Amino acid sequence: MRRCSAHVCAAVAVRRALSSGAAAPSVFTRFLLKLSHYFYDVENILDWNGWLRTQAIIRKNRLFGYAQKNFGNNVAAAYYILTLRGSFRFAGQSEWFRPDSRGRFSYDFMSTPDAQIEEVDLSGTLINHNGLENLVKQNKLRTLSVRGCPEVDDWFLAHLHVFGESLVELDLSHCSRITVGGLAALQNLRKLERLDISGLPRLQNPGLVRILLEEMLPHCQVSGVEYEQGLIQPDSQEQTEDHHEASTHTGLRHL
Repeated sequence: MRRCSAHVCAAVAVRRALSSGAAAPSVFTRFLLKLSHYFYDVENILDWNGWLRTQAIIRKNRLFGYAQKNFGNNVAAAYYILTLRGSFRFAGQSEWFRPDSRGRFSYDFMSTPDAQIEEVDLSGTLINHNGLENLVKQNKLRTLSVRGCPEVDDWFLAHLHVFGESLVELDLSHCSRITVGGLAALQNLRKLERLDISGLPRLQNPGLVRILLEEMLPHCQVSGVEYEQGLIQPDSQEQTEDHHEASTHTGLRHL
């Protein structure tokens, strides 16, 4: 808003100065004109960066239909995870497949096209609900971590119902776009045993949310927040402390 206001004010001032019929614009007018161009360029750069980021998210979460058709669902899912710079482990195997620091990876996973993925770590990646379409055929998926993923939101959680009969462990910690409404969709994960909801800034009463999740998923251990977190307001706590202090003084007087 400040950028837009400065840009508009500078542009208006320049137009007034130029329309006044002055022979040569003053130093201040030239400064305003330069300022106007500067803010215009900054706004264009910000818009361009936003567009590039959106395109990158779309590109990274596209459906790998060609790979599914030619190499099978398992290989396509593995390839999708690695291109996001995530990691995974096939069921019945101990080895994890991971890209290196430059995002490069081995294609050894293609040697076992019939193996399904059991564990996935996509922490910090750009996965969103569209990208989940590449994983829906992995009906042996037991562990999924999307810790710190900026595009994981309520829509993403609503799409997790496809893993309702397999998913045992889910890490949603530090996903800034998740709300209480999205967490309600986890009721479809009937086999879930461990859930991490730490660091979710949009939860106003994390302690109450934990209680409700444990009632909704009685066999699931919810971690990341304490029961009293968000339930005791600062004012209420101060009143409780004042009442306790007054009671203490009263007791001392009686003694």
